[in-house]
Amino acid sequence: MAPRPSAQWFAARGWKPFAFQKEVWRAVAAGESGLLHASTGAGKTYAVWFAALDRFAQAAPAGGATRSRKPAVAPLTLLWITPMRALAADTARALQAPLDDLAIDWSVGVRTGDTDSAARARQDRRLPSALITTPESLTLLLTRADAHEAFAHLRLLVVDEWHELLGNKRGVQLQLALARLRRWRPELQVWGLSATLGNLAHAREVLMPSGRLVQGKTAKDLRIDTLLPPGIERFPWAGHLGLRMLPQVVDELDGSATTLVFTNTRSQAETWYQALLDARPDWAGLLALHHGSLSREVRDWVELALKQGQLKAVVCTSSLDLGVDFLPVERVLQIGSAKGVARLMQRAGRSGHAPGRASRATLVPTHSLELLEAAAARAAVAEGKVEARLAPERPLDVLVQHLVSMALGGGFHAEAMLAEVRSAWSYRALSDGEWQWALAFIRHGGHSLTAYPDYRRAEPDADGLWQVPDARLARRHRMSIGTIVSDASLTVRFWGKAGGGSLGSIEEGFIARLRPGDTFLFAGRTLELVEVDNMTVYVRRATGRKAAIPRWNGGRMPLSGELADAMLEQLDAADQGRYASAEMRLLRPLLDTQKAWSALPGKATLLAETLKSREGWHLFLYPFAGRSVHLGLASLLAWRLARDTPLSFSLAVNDYGLELLCASPVDFASALTPALFDSTDLLPEVLASLNAGELARRRFREIARIAGLVFTGYPGAPKSARQLQASSGLFFEVFKQYDPDNLLLVQAQQEVLRQELDVQRLQQTLQRMQSLRLDLHAVRRATPFAFPLLVERFRESLSSEKLADRIRRMVADLEQAAGPGAYVGDPSVPLSVDNEHRPPRPRRPRLTKDGRPRPPRQRPER
Repeated sequence: MAPRPSAQWFAARGWKPFAFQKEVWRAVAAGESGLLHASTGAGKTYAVWFAALDRFAQAAPAGGATRSRKPAVAPLTLLWITPMRALAADTARALQAPLDDLAIDWSVGVRTGDTDSAARARQDRRLPSALITTPESLTLLLTRADAHEAFAHLRLLVVDEWHELLGNKRGVQLQLALARLRRWRPELQVWGLSATLGNLAHAREVLMPSGRLVQGKTAKDLRIDTLLPPGIERFPWAGHLGLRMLPQVVDELDGSATTLVFTNTRSQAETWYQALLDARPDWAGLLALHHGSLSREVRDWVELALKQGQLKAVVCTSSLDLGVDFLPVERVLQIGSAKGVARLMQRAGRSGHAPGRASRATLVPTHSLELLEAAAARAAVAEGKVEARLAPERPLDVLVQHLVSMALGGGFHAEAMLAEVRSAWSYRALSDGEWQWALAFIRHGGHSLTAYPDYRRAEPDADGLWQVPDARLARRHRMSIGTIVSDASLTVRFWGKAGGGSLGSIEEGFIARLRPGDTFLFAGRTLELVEVDNMTVYVRRATGRKAAIPRWNGGRMPLSGELADAMLEQLDAADQGRYASAEMRLLRPLLDTQKAWSALPGKATLLAETLKSREGWHLFLYPFAGRSVHLGLASLLAWRLARDTPLSFSLAVNDYGLELLCASPVDFASALTPALFDSTDLLPEVLASLNAGELARRRFREIARIAGLVFTGYPGAPKSARQLQASSGLFFEVFKQYDPDNLLLVQAQQEVLRQELDVQRLQQTLQRMQSLRLDLHAVRRATPFAFPLLVERFRESLSSEKLADRIRRMVADLEQAAGPGAYVGDPSVPLSVDNEHRPPRPRRPRLTKDGRPRPPRQRPER
């Protein structure tokens, strides 16, 4: 009997499989499904890949013997689902290597939005034995009329990075696709792979009805440390980008071969890339930039150069969070707080990405309170406090899109399809009324759209088989499949004959605020806007002028509950005089000032501060529940305080607390009763306290696109963001007036409450606040914890220059009142506000014609 492929391949390399890998091999051999949870770089890919090869493939005979003639390649046997197109090519290389070494008669292919038409045509004729694809491309395959036959030999489906899909609509789309495949192939085995999950039982249950949970407990050395500044600001604020730490960051990069420098926003990545080039112009060609708005060619070049060890450092965003294998990367720098334990662990795992190698992440605080977050994050990682992710419940926009897709893919009978849909976890409680509404919606658009033929997207024939009767609508639907919705993006190109290729894409909302002649920072260079034409931004190179920095959506990530709890534990320890970490010892002057002027927040107390200033009466509260919850909480408290006496409040929130400001006298001390934090009858009060109608209208734009109400346009002729917004807004108003019970309107409101305002966590926060002892302090001036909230409010009404001047004056006054112990750093580095800071005129890196960094000139030896 020939040895199994896994035994051959591992033995040839002198490797011994880990216990969790052998457990997966045995489970797959026994026909089981399961979820494999192991640290990044521990060997999850080969655990499931060799399990598949051992069971479903055969290696060539040992000793190098070859078959007398080449056998036919095996049919599609395995589907490998990846959440990111960027991972697909890297995964394909990893899967192909054992096939070549062992002469296994399998082929590996990739099918994503980046796959060219020639490769798609080959796959349409014959799918590979193992196909790597995304949830969107899998659904597109299921719309083929011969989809049932195409998947006839499918035996195993692997979902890579399951934690990235579990909590969003892309994961729901995958659940529905899996439900269809399971109905066609009841014996189909499903395995999920994940590295950072706090609720493993839920994650496994969503992916499969039953299965094994395999924990890959390998000795992975995960090191989290902090790059400490020479001193601290006792009155910090969020928004300046930590460029005072630039010299130390440069030193750290200089001491490592290859480093990933993670930032939380694309704007921050652009700024840090430019600042590093200014500090070290000799790194031109060795320093690169990577984020999702850069062109695919640039991103591919950066990823290949990383794998080949040609780069000193890459400044990146979450575009490099997931499991691309960059063996040369020695360490990770995280600019600012990662805002979550799982995200920090994921990014740390990009370094030392191999079994037995240490992963190291160094946190670079951008303001003093991020030292507290750094200490808390390291403690939470050590204790394994990873955030939970919950699957969405019954998103009907995803359901109606899926029904039209399945009507294209050979059609469906309503009764059988209902059972299939309910087998998906997110729709297990789908009601008969919701099902009938979904069928009516795809048949004629529901109650208010019956007269319009464009919304008759599927209908049953005489035998009850639901199909799409219109070829034009079928083409439109295939181009709109997916649940990823973003603002319209414009392509950025150089003006003139020497323009070259695309530099990337930029959001329409940012460019709409610029005029020809204005400059902005993009793709690591300062550009001057020439004109905007046909969804293309034409630019020329510019130097010597202050540049705006594009603001992409999603820039502010809220603080996770696990990290917030860990921060409060650190503050409790500090309140008792215990400063166990270097970060907390460095932060002590700030905390001492906070204690002297007020008190420290804690897990058992709710800290409240009142202040009378020239602006009016201030209330500062510190629930440590994250920005999203604080937004809803501030609005709710203001509404309750103004319910009996007409009052007008200004609001400010950050991850740590909130501020209410009223120009009229308010007795906050009397108002802060347990009744103010009552969590009963919460929903109508939250809706009354906010402009919930406008929030729901914004959310409805996304829902309308996913549900197929709004068509984004044909290739080469996309609709503008303004057109899409107008279209979705029109549907919103029509439904409100003529179909107020439309379930998509209900879904929009539910998503606002669940996602934007996080009402469930808001309710839990109110209940916790009721149970805490109120620690109320009337303060004479803004405390170190209150000062960032003042800056947040000023930011909305002041220009960057005026805000910077005001911050300087306030900091000087507060530091004088606090006495010795102010920030000790480089006074030549200016204060910067938000992302408008630009370092002094940078030295231009040498670039190739297509805009890529050129390697430094090699000087001949003398």
